[in-house]
Amino acid sequence: MLKPKEVTALLRERGFKVTPQRLAVYDVLAHTTAHPNAETIYQELQPYYPTMSLATVYKALAILCEVGLAQELNLGEEAFRYDANTSHHPHIRCTCCGRVDDIMEDLSSEAMEQQAAVETGYAITDHQYYFFGVCPDCQKAAGRGKH
Repeated sequence: MLKPKEVTALLRERGFKVTPQRLAVYDVLAHTTAHPNAETIYQELQPYYPTMSLATVYKALAILCEVGLAQELNLGEEAFRYDANTSHHPHIRCTCCGRVDDIMEDLSSEAMEQQAAVETGYAITDHQYYFFGVCPDCQKAAGRGKH
C-alpha cells in the first residue's frame, strides 16, 4: 500500500488531478482484501463524501487502474471488482456467497502461457486466472444444514 503522498505524486506524474475522492477510493481499496465493486466503495464513502456520485467512484477506479494502483477483476458477476494488490496473482470466488479471495501461493503459469502461445500463435502479454468453488464458511454452513 502506498502512502497518500506517494499516490499524489504518481497521479500528478501521470497527468491526473489529485482529488480527495480519488485518494479516498484508493484508501478503501488499499485497506481491504474483500475485492469490492464500485457500488460497495461508493456506499462506504457516502457518509464522508455525501455529494460524491457513483460516476465519480467509477472514474476514480478507472484512473487508479490506468496508473497501476489497482486492477479490475471480471469474475463473471454483474459488476467488476477491484484490487489494490496489483501483483500477478489468481483469485478464487465462492459460488455460494460471492466472497473473493487472493491466492498468493506461487501457482506457476509459465508453462500454461507458453502452451497458449504455441497453440494460438499469440505473443502473451498478460494474464488473469480465476478459480471458482465453495468457501470454507459456506461448506461449514451446508454441513450444519444437513444434520
